[in-house]
Amino acid sequence: MPVLVASDLDRTLIYSAAALALTMPDARAPRLLCVEVHESRPLSYLTETAARLLADLGGTAVFTPTTTRTRRQYQRINLPGPPPKYAICANGGHLLVDGATDRDWHAGVLARLADECAPLAEVREHLTRSADPVWVRKHRVAEDLFAYLVVERELLPGDWVKELAVWAEDRGWTVSLQGRKIYAVPKPLTKSAAVREVARRTGARLTLAAGDSLLDADLLLAADRGWRPGHGELAETEWTAPAVSALPERGVLAGERILREFLRAAGEAPGTGQWP
Repeated sequence: MPVLVASDLDRTLIYSAAALALTMPDARAPRLLCVEVHESRPLSYLTETAARLLADLGGTAVFTPTTTRTRRQYQRINLPGPPPKYAICANGGHLLVDGATDRDWHAGVLARLADECAPLAEVREHLTRSADPVWVRKHRVAEDLFAYLVVERELLPGDWVKELAVWAEDRGWTVSLQGRKIYAVPKPLTKSAAVREVARRTGARLTLAAGDSLLDADLLLAADRGWRPGHGELAETEWTAPAVSALPERGVLAGERILREFLRAAGEAPGTGQWP
């Protein structure tokens, strides 16, 4: 029975140029591999060492990318190693199997959203009415499941996100600020639910996870072991849990450290070695 590795991507394993956090002298900076191109421009990177580790992980465990990205955004990424059989997109709204959407899974997600939270249209209307065009650059809807804003962080009022979170809480939604994006996501739309389904299908005996944002908290709590980097929403709020390790590394080197932890834990799992 395999080990399942469910990992967030952006700012966990892959990094934009702005998120690399290359604080060392230039001559000591790690070599980088571009893994995403958008509109003919390089967009996301990991270190060459991380690329080798990820390729090794694909041969050791069931590596399942677990992202808030839409399917189209995810499919721009070209990760090292064997293509993952499973991928989770839209924060659990879509489960991909060999690159194709599992329509039964998606239909079940839509049914839960209809039963348990306010409709997307109500949230979109509130965002349109309450967000100031002075600091909002884009209004976006992802897969007709959730909404997000692209904002100018330096102009964003300090209490606006907190006020939005209170409003959303009463309607069964949650709010997350990640870089220049403010996400409004239905509470029933979770990465953890989709990961449990992958674990059921694969018969995984152990689930490992990593993530940096509030939207990853449920994923980390559902895993047998988890890791979060030294940056991001969870680090800023000092969020932790008994089975979650808070790593000191920040930026692209955190992605490298997380992959080392995945490989070590997968290799030490029962049946493959001595579990610590």
